[in-house]
Amino acid sequence: MAAPFTIGIEEEFQMVDGQTGQLCSHIHTVLEKAQSILGEQIKAEMLQSMVEINSDIMPDIPTAREEMRMLRAKLAQLLEEEGLALISAGTHPAALWQNECRSEYVRYAELEDELQDVARSILIFGQHVHIGVENQETAVTLMNQVRTWLPHLLAISANSPFWAGRYTGLKSYRSVVWKPFPRSGVPEVFPSWSDFDNYVQALIKTGCIDNGKRIWWDIRPHPFFSTIEFRIFDMPATIDDTIAIAAICQALVAKLTWLNKNNLWAPMLSCHFIEENKWHAMRSGLDAEIIDFAQGRRINMRDSISELLDFVDEVVDDLGSRQELNYLRKLLEDPRGTGADHQLAVYQETGNMDAVIQFLMQQTMQGIPIKALSRL
Repeated sequence: MAAPFTIGIEEEFQMVDGQTGQLCSHIHTVLEKAQSILGEQIKAEMLQSMVEINSDIMPDIPTAREEMRMLRAKLAQLLEEEGLALISAGTHPAALWQNECRSEYVRYAELEDELQDVARSILIFGQHVHIGVENQETAVTLMNQVRTWLPHLLAISANSPFWAGRYTGLKSYRSVVWKPFPRSGVPEVFPSWSDFDNYVQALIKTGCIDNGKRIWWDIRPHPFFSTIEFRIFDMPATIDDTIAIAAICQALVAKLTWLNKNNLWAPMLSCHFIEENKWHAMRSGLDAEIIDFAQGRRINMRDSISELLDFVDEVVDDLGSRQELNYLRKLLEDPRGTGADHQLAVYQETGNMDAVIQFLMQQTMQGIPIKALSRL
């Protein structure tokens, strides 16, 4: 490929009691123990029951799979020694945000002071994917086009049907909790990097934000690096889901880059149209019916994602991600579909929220070689 399309992945996990699966506020203890093992690849977030792991810059999907497996294994083993476990999901099925403790860092105290209960209630967990591009100008150009497929990407990751012990009726309730945050949602089209940077600098000069990372859109050009950052995802169910999501992001950026170099451009929809489809993805996941506004037709989400996979197919072998894109095709054929669908199936079969929590704990460690690690 002409551009490297490097990959970076951030994962936000729930830390829970290893027996009951209830959230545990242990981030400061875990960080102290983990620094010598994971270094800068582990960090705190707003609430003490969340732990984030960050990859290095990775050249391809096979490398990403191996690194993220080992990071999760190391983290899980550290937590196991503390009687804790991990859950990978967009929300905890039963927890109440009112019972959670904020992390003891100045930036989170400032955020709470600014946003009040909007910040305090952010008991949600997501995955971010960074794809390297040639420069920041290219990042803005590609962001404008990639926006069209944000609802599709959310549908693939949907994994938060429960909130505060209730079935919400939505596949991605995490998206609802996140919605009140300022500077969130689908960005508008920016004609150039200069236009985007002028917007950021205007907010900084007027005291609205202190830097560009306070812009929390579903996708953004990174304010400091030449990457596109996809931020729309629920924390997906399994490591296979995590890597497949990274693969489709990389493939989409690579395909659009090739088209643009050949003076071909994907449609750039109004953010209002994209938000319309995003709602349906939040509500129904892979079972949604959405609008293809470019062609003026209604289409079900599974068929539309299948068309997306066909669209990127010619770059997949060059990227080395055929296995991951085939995984997504199989996901479309599975009636249980995404993590949200699997959670709902367990709940419908058992009528028991604790059974869902235990299922999530087990599912999070599928394919993770924790027993193969030497004692840390």
